[in-house]
Amino acid sequence: MKIALLDDYLRLAPTLADWSPISGRAEITVIDKPLPTVEAAAEALQDFDILCTLRERTSFPSALIERLPRLRYLCVTGKRYDTVDIAACERRGVIVSNTPVAGAGAGSVTELTWGLILALARNIPMEDRQMRAGEWQHAAGITLRGKTLGVVGLGGLGTDVARIGRAFGMHVLAWSPNLTEGRAQAGGAQLASKHQLFSTADVITLHLALAPTTRGVVDRLAIEAMKPSAILVNTARAGLVDEDALVDALVNRRIAGAGLDVYSVEPLPQQHVLRTLPNVVLTPHLGYFTREMLTAYYTYAIENIAAFLDGKPIRVVR
Repeated sequence: MKIALLDDYLRLAPTLADWSPISGRAEITVIDKPLPTVEAAAEALQDFDILCTLRERTSFPSALIERLPRLRYLCVTGKRYDTVDIAACERRGVIVSNTPVAGAGAGSVTELTWGLILALARNIPMEDRQMRAGEWQHAAGITLRGKTLGVVGLGGLGTDVARIGRAFGMHVLAWSPNLTEGRAQAGGAQLASKHQLFSTADVITLHLALAPTTRGVVDRLAIEAMKPSAILVNTARAGLVDEDALVDALVNRRIAGAGLDVYSVEPLPQQHVLRTLPNVVLTPHLGYFTREMLTAYYTYAIENIAAFLDGKPIRVVR
């Protein structure tokens, strides 16, 4: 039996969890390079019986699943499995499990969100670069106290972000396609229309799941409604935003800046225009990427794989 641990670029999986419950029963291989195409993934993974993902770094459409003749079990780290064609797996008899981590590593995305907000508000990355070049003070930042925070998506993460916004003394607005006034109040925010939020918020942060109803929800009209002094932060999903419209607004300084952790293509291509813009703070999809969260993911994954090897799979998704 051969197991592949996918997309572990830093080869952290073997060091963060105890793999002994399965290492004596199967051969484990760490794959530390991206598999950006179906062809590349099919070639790299065709000899494996069990695959363990790292979140959604590698997608599993039907075209890939059909080219993996030995695949019997797919363990998805994280709760969501949107990038896996479950129906194709069922047709092939491939069992899929996830690792819904409750509590472990909690706060990682919220903390990164606020790291990006503060980095933009106080020009921290730019000033750091200038200091290292022997310079001193190049821009005045903004004070968050008294400003308006717009939270798009007031689920668990959005509510957490809103709570910290209130601690900073910010006024919090919230909107999502199905948000009600009662749920907004329970999350510590004031319900707003989409236009009201985008046109009045000083900081806008996205915390929606990507679905057909939310894809492209931050469209050109929403971005054009933003104040010239406003910043947009996305630690959720790249598909929520019209990337071309956002780049256009950033290039032409129609908004003050953006903090981005997610991209339409990952890893972000070296020549992508976002890498060249001085009013953007970029992180390489670090939202969930903490040692605590990864340890939890892999600990649950080991339980899942061991159960599958025992013939009693757990946390199976349908």
